[in-house]
Amino acid sequence: MALTPFLIGGSDIFDPFNIDSLIFGSRSSDRPSSYARDVAAVSNTQVDWKETPEAHIFKANLPGLSKDEVKVQVEEGRVLQISGERRKEEATQGEKWHRVERVHGSFLRRFRLPENVKVEEVKAGMENGVLTVTVPKMQKPSAKTIDITCT
Repeated sequence: MALTPFLIGGSDIFDPFNIDSLIFGSRSSDRPSSYARDVAAVSNTQVDWKETPEAHIFKANLPGLSKDEVKVQVEEGRVLQISGERRKEEATQGEKWHRVERVHGSFLRRFRLPENVKVEEVKAGMENGVLTVTVPKMQKPSAKTIDITCT
């Protein structure tokens, strides 16, 4: 039984700051909505996104992949892209597969980052099959008190 590779991505970007894209997805009739594609991608490449006071932190489950098989990029328009490929393990002479359940093929996840991030300071690390991408936030300017003078 041959498994077909899965490919998630294209121009679809998960944008939690645009409510219309979450509700309606893509209006194109010849392909599934971006929301539907994102739901499918989550089932294969799970990514958590949390916001702290200092940063946006993304964690992706990528079991069995090395850091050399994963690419993290920030594209124009503050789009974080996580991509890579799970290679199919081939049977050698004399071996026979009885069951193949692990998915293989390319994956691509894209997230639109908010305006308050420092894209030039993004850091990524991988440990025990979990990719962690940290996107620092810009500090809000503190309120400046202006002394009032009497004339």
